[in-house]
Order: sequence, then C-alpha cells, then structure tokens
Amino acid sequence: MTRLLFTTPRLRCRQWAAEDLDVIHAVYSDPEAMRWVGDGQPIRRTACEHWLEVTWANYSERGYGMFALEGIASGAVIGFCGLVHPGGQVEPEVKYALLRSAWGQGLASEAIPALLAYGHARHGLDRIIATVAPENLPSQRVLLKAGMRLVEQRRDESGALDHVYAWLASGTGTATGQKP
Repeated sequence: MTRLLFTTPRLRCRQWAAEDLDVIHAVYSDPEAMRWVGDGQPIRRTACEHWLEVTWANYSERGYGMFALEGIASGAVIGFCGLVHPGGQVEPEVKYALLRSAWGQGLASEAIPALLAYGHARHGLDRIIATVAPENLPSQRVLLKAGMRLVEQRRDESGALDHVYAWLASGTGTATGQKP
C-alpha cells in the first residue's frame, strides 16, 4: 500500500508504486513533456524502471523523492512531483511533470505549493530550489505562483543556462539563504 502524503482540492499525492510504471513511462517518454527535462530526450522504459528503484531508495534514505499525483475525481495518476537531489546536490529540488492531457488546468500550480509545505512540515526543509530553462515560461509562472523567487542563474552539466528559483519557509531568511 502506498502512503498518502497530501491532498489539494483536485489532487492526491502519494508515494510511487510498481503499478505506476506505465504512467511514469508515458510521461517521461513523451518528447514534448521531456523538452525541458534533463537533456531534453525522452526516457526509455528501462530507465523508468531504474528511476522507480532509485525513488524507493530515496524514500528509505531521505523519506522523500518523486511522488504520484492522482486526480481526486478520477483516481487516475495524471503526473508526478517530488523533492530530489539531482547529481547528489545538497539542496532539495522541486521536480514535476504531468501527462499532456493534464496540461493547462492549473494542476501544477495547485500541487507545487502543497509539495513545498509538505517538504517543510514533514521533513524540515527550510529552503527548496527549482531549476528551469529561461525559455520555459509556463514552469516559471508555476514557481512564482508557489512563492518561489528567481535567485541566480547557473549552468547545468551540459553547459545550458538554468534559472534557479528558491523557496524559503516563513521566518527562515531570504530566498538567497541570507538572514534578513
């Protein structure tokens, strides 16, 4: 049985289960959905299987990782969100991706603030970042609506420029990590 983490008016967020593999693959093999993720290339099913195992290891090690988002009305998985440490980075980072059929409905804007609140309340995460390509304006809007602020630009492992957004729990300082 998978563990329920939080709900929003239209979504239920829970840990990944083996039964999610088909939807994981559907999202991450979609070239349009993957345009802004990693190297921009779709992921093969074997990579999705490996990612499922890595996520379960993250649950054991950190208590969090990637999570399934289910529509409350339908009960179907519509995408994923999570808190990860790509490449072993110290700061937790928001990641999310939805089935294309769920785009444009405000679901990411509903899920991400709840994910940030969950990370802080359950895991004591006071600062959470997100990286986004400068051209990915829809994701930038989602992050701004969630209370994240643009704090820097950095190059990813491929040399591409990313905008780095940060969220701070109330009363913990500024988005750059400085105390007020």
